[in-house]
Amino acid sequence: METKWLHDFIALSEQGSFSRAAESRFVTQPAFSRRIRSLENWLGVALVCRNRYPLELTPAGEAFLEQARQLLAQIYGVRSQLRQSQQHTPGLSLITQPALAVTFFPAWLHRLRPALGEGLVRLNTGHYHEAMEQFMAGAVDFLLCFSGPDGAEAPQRPDVERLCLGRDRLVLVAATDAQGTPLFRLEEQRPLPLLLYPRDAFLGALVQQQCLPALGELPWRPVCENALGEGLKAQLLQGEGAAFLPESLVRDELASGRVALLPGVRALNLDIELCRLGAPRSELAARFWQQSALLASG
Repeated sequence: METKWLHDFIALSEQGSFSRAAESRFVTQPAFSRRIRSLENWLGVALVCRNRYPLELTPAGEAFLEQARQLLAQIYGVRSQLRQSQQHTPGLSLITQPALAVTFFPAWLHRLRPALGEGLVRLNTGHYHEAMEQFMAGAVDFLLCFSGPDGAEAPQRPDVERLCLGRDRLVLVAATDAQGTPLFRLEEQRPLPLLLYPRDAFLGALVQQQCLPALGELPWRPVCENALGEGLKAQLLQGEGAAFLPESLVRDELASGRVALLPGVRALNLDIELCRLGAPRSELAARFWQQSALLASG
C-alpha cells in the first residue's frame, strides 16, 4: 500500500474522470490508471466501474472512500506529531531529482551556507513524479527540479511560487577513443545504440517527445533503459552506447575529452527551478528562499 494510491483514489472520486484526476495529480493518465489498479489489486476488490460513463464507484469503492480519507488523516497526524517531537533540531527540507542532487545542489548550498549559518538542510531524492507528490502533499519545504522548454510539467497552482535558479541542457553524448573520436555517430548505414531513461521518467518523456524526433530519419536502437542518469553515464563510459544526458552530469568528462557531443544534434534547454508551496514554515526556510532569490537574480 502506498499513500499516493489513496490520494489518487480520492482525486478520482472528486474529479469524476481518469483524465482530470491524472492531471490534478501531475501524472500521465496511463500511470494514474496503473496506480488505481495497484490499489484495487492490493485490496482485492474493484473500486471503479470502468464500463460506466460518467465514472461511478463500485459499492466497495463507495465504502472505501471515507476510510481512505480517514487513513490519510491518521497518517499525516502521526507525521505531524513526530515532526513536532523533533523541533529541537530545526532545519528545512528539500526533495530533488537524483541528477540535480549530484550536479547542482552541492554548489548551490555552498553559496547559500553563509546566510544559513549552522541550520540543518535535509535533502531527499526522488524521480520527478515522486518528488512532485511529496512536495504537493506538504511533506517538504521546497522542490528543486528540472523544467522543460514549455514548462508544462512544472506546478502551475497559484499557491506555488517558482524561482529559476539556473539552466542546463540535455545533450547527446558518447564516450571517445584514445584519439578523442566518439565511439558512435549518427549515420544512415548503422543504427545508433542509445542508452535511455524510461518513458515515464521526466527526462525520458522529454527525450521521447523532443530529442528523438529531432533525429529525423537517422536510425537508432535502444540498448538499455536506466532511471538514474548516473547509471546511464556509467554505461556510456563503458562504451555501451550514446545517451541524452544533462550536460552538467558529464561536464568534467567533456572537459577532459573522455566524452564528446555528437555533432548535428541540437541540445534541449532545461531550467532548474526551486518551488515552494505557501508561506515558509520556518525562519530558516524563509532565509533559504530569500537568499536563493537574490543569487538567482544576481
